[in-house]
This record gives sequence, C-alpha cells and structure tokens, in this order.
Amino acid sequence: MTNNRQSDIDFDEYIRQGEPEKKDRADAWRVAIGLQAVDGLKTSEYLQQTARRNIEGEITIDEARELVKQYYIKKTAHDDDDADKEEADRVSSNISKLLQTDAFTYSVAGFTAIHRAIFEGVFKHAGNFRDYDISKKEWVLRNDTVLYGRWQDLRITVEYDLGQERQFDYTVLNKDQMVEHLAKFVADLWQIHPFAEGNTRTTAIFTIKYLRSLGFSVNNDMFERHSWYFRNALVRANYRNVQKGINAEPIFLVRFFRNLLLGENNELKNRYMLVNPPEEWQTPTTTPTSTPQVPHKYPTSTGQSQDKLHTDNPDILKLVQVVGERELSVKEIMEGLGLKDRKNVLNLYLKPALSEGHIRLLYPQSPRHPRQKYLLTVKGQMLYRELTKQSVNVVKTP
Repeated sequence: MTNNRQSDIDFDEYIRQGEPEKKDRADAWRVAIGLQAVDGLKTSEYLQQTARRNIEGEITIDEARELVKQYYIKKTAHDDDDADKEEADRVSSNISKLLQTDAFTYSVAGFTAIHRAIFEGVFKHAGNFRDYDISKKEWVLRNDTVLYGRWQDLRITVEYDLGQERQFDYTVLNKDQMVEHLAKFVADLWQIHPFAEGNTRTTAIFTIKYLRSLGFSVNNDMFERHSWYFRNALVRANYRNVQKGINAEPIFLVRFFRNLLLGENNELKNRYMLVNPPEEWQTPTTTPTSTPQVPHKYPTSTGQSQDKLHTDNPDILKLVQVVGERELSVKEIMEGLGLKDRKNVLNLYLKPALSEGHIRLLYPQSPRHPRQKYLLTVKGQMLYRELTKQSVNVVKTP
C-alpha cells in the first residue's frame, strides 16, 4: 500500500496550468480527498464532480459543501457504503475549506476547532475530547495497539505539548535536527489521541497549517499519495513493547517529513513498517535512504537550490541577510538594503519573500498595522544560518 490515491481529478494538470487560484484549490482538494484513506474511506463520484467545479471556479467552497450536504439529504436510493461515502464526502469538503483559508490559531482551542470544522455534521462529538480510554488494533503492529493518553489527562497533555513547542528555539538547530524535532512534536501530539475518532486527519490538518505558519509550503501530494503511510509512521513512532524487544521507531516518520520539507525522495512503503517483517520486507532503519533532488551544495553551479528551505531568488537572499535575527519595518529594511524606492522593495523583496515563506508579518491579522514589522520564519532562520555559515567560511578561506 505505497500509494493510496483515490481521486480521478488530475490535480497535476491544474498545477501545470499555472493559475494560482486553481492550483491552491486543487492542492486543498488533493489533500482533503487523499486523507480519507487513513480510515479506509473513499469519496463518491458526486464529490469528485463538485470538487472539480470548485477548482474551476464555478462555485465557491461554501457552495460545494452545501451541495454535498444536500446530496445526501435528498438521496433516495441508498447503497451499503453510503454512510462511509457520506463521511468521506462531507469531511473532504470541510477539509478543503480549512485548507483554502489562512486562518490558524495555535492553541488547544484552535486544535479542537480544527476537529470541529472537519467533522461538522458528521460526528456528534465533533470538537469534544473523548471521555473514555481507547485502544486500536493496528495492522502494522500485528494487531497490537499504541498506548494512547488517559481520557482524564487529555486537555492538560495537549496544553503541555503545544506549550513546549511554542517555547522551542529553532535557531539552535540545523535542518536535519529541525525535521527530527518536527516529526517528534507531531508524533507526540498524535499519540495523545484526544478525540473519539478522526485523530489522524485532525493531526494532519493541524500539521499542515502549523508548518505553513513556520514558512513551509507543504500543501502538496504527500498527504494525498501517502496518507496511510503517514498514519502507520505515527503508529511506529509511538509503539514500544519491551517484552518483544520492540522500541519506538521514528525513522519512518522522519523520512516522510524529509520528503515533505526538504524535497527528498525517500522510499515510503507501508510494508517496511510492519513489526518483525518477513525478510523480503525488511529495510534498514538507521538512516534515511534519501535521494536529494539536487547535490548537497548551496547554491549549485546551475543556480538551483539545495532543497525547499532555500531559494534561487537573489533578492530574497539579500533580504534574509538584512533582517537576520531582528524585527524590521519597511523603512529599516530599505536602509539595510541601501534602497530608496519603497515600491520596488515591496514588489521585488518583501512580497516574494512572504510568498516563499521566508519572511512573516509581526501582526499578520493587521497587514496595515502602524507598527508593522517583518521577521524571519523558521524556514527563513534556517536559510539565514546557512548564509551566515557560508560567509564565515569565505572569510576564513585564505
């Protein structure tokens, strides 16, 4: 089960067309539909048609959601799998709406709000923590279960994990450590399993929106093609059985995140994660089997960047070096760049850097805030440290 693709929409064609709005809507639907595979669900042909109309711009996402809702209210002929398809269709349209908006609140309330928004009209308990303990038989664990959080401790545990992450200092990490840290944070959050159902889909959407807030563009086909792998990797990252000599194995999830964030091509196969696999299914777990998209040198002689953390835009490189570890206004940035044309600075430097996720606003909800400043995202910080390291090496070179 390497590829769980279930959509007949040609998402790649919308991306090739180059129309930003269509691309963004296609990316949202790609993830929304693909994530249904984590619970063995498939969307209906009607949902596919409705999604295509939204991608084309014929209807809004809210109109698409209402059409799906009414379709099942008015449906007279019923099939055995209608309940599953209705869940997949309504959840897909809800997720698509979440991903077509930039709004994100990093808090326990924000986390539960994502669950509520995803499963609105599907689960009565949408947005509520469970009030009982759970266990789940997992194929990848040969029908054993991960130990999930006690229901009495759910809120305080989620608050703790989010609080620790909020205070974490990414400036001390290199890119490999960053990926490992993010993988651990997501694995720990998922292991709590605060909801009765829908934890993996909620964790995936929270992760996408959180990574966006850090400057990463992650809304691609990884969650469409490999959502089942993502879930199994979360399971293996949280499963240990001392009696059987099995320890938690985060490498599978790290590989997923390296592909997602660094643009690598690690092989993602579910059978590799089966505990005590037959010999023909075994794979080394000590280091990633990666194939970087370009050589590990930045920048390359062809002008291509090393990975998704970097950029080929020389104006963004200059801007990142000017901002560094500070919070700067447009005027201060202009002075740092030695430029006097505000319009050019906005169009050539700030807008591209914001678009690529290297720079963020101090007051994102108020773009015209009188005390607005610009600072580096986590992605921008990684690039800044790389550039700083290169400058030091150049100075030391005789």
